[in-house]
Amino acid sequence: MHNYIKSTLSMSPVMPVLTINNIDNVEYLFEALINGNLKVVEITLRTDCALRALETASKKFPTLKVGAGTVLNNEDLISVKNAGATFAVSPGSTISLATHAIKMKFPFLPGVSNSSDIMNLINLDYKFFKFFPAQAAGGIEYLKSLSGPFPGIMFCPTGGINQENAKKWLSQKNVICVGGSWIIPSEINDFKEITRRALLASSLSS
Repeated sequence: MHNYIKSTLSMSPVMPVLTINNIDNVEYLFEALINGNLKVVEITLRTDCALRALETASKKFPTLKVGAGTVLNNEDLISVKNAGATFAVSPGSTISLATHAIKMKFPFLPGVSNSSDIMNLINLDYKFFKFFPAQAAGGIEYLKSLSGPFPGIMFCPTGGINQENAKKWLSQKNVICVGGSWIIPSEINDFKEITRRALLASSLSS
């Protein structure tokens, strides 16, 4: 389970975080990201059509690793797995949720923002975390400081990351990839622009 998270997050330097408000033309969105060489996405559960978007992405684009974000409880975990997500992501973490993912044998990237969060999840053998909200929770300096007490623990920082600062985050030894919403412009139908941004993001190196 944890090896799946490691191999998946290693596929692209950037994992786009998608909040999809309309299912129309959603296939073009996924095609635009794939054309931009991005192989992993996180679709958040913040909208009514999120589960349908997960189903579409998982059924029609088998080369794309489709994660479900904003998973807050055990019911969400079951729903996203049934919708075809191959892994789940949470903004924070509870022992209940992390334990349930293990029982389900469902790959899970729990969110953390401090040492206590990390320690609780290390006890369950988790080694990969979403660091959120990355900038507000202390930024790069805070993430650097975590490498001392937690060697071998890797993070996907998300929150406040963009094309300009992503490379600096990716240069940290405890960062496996970064998550961000900047790849999707406010006008989601500009698929050429999405592919352009995706190509820029995919060329960033960790």
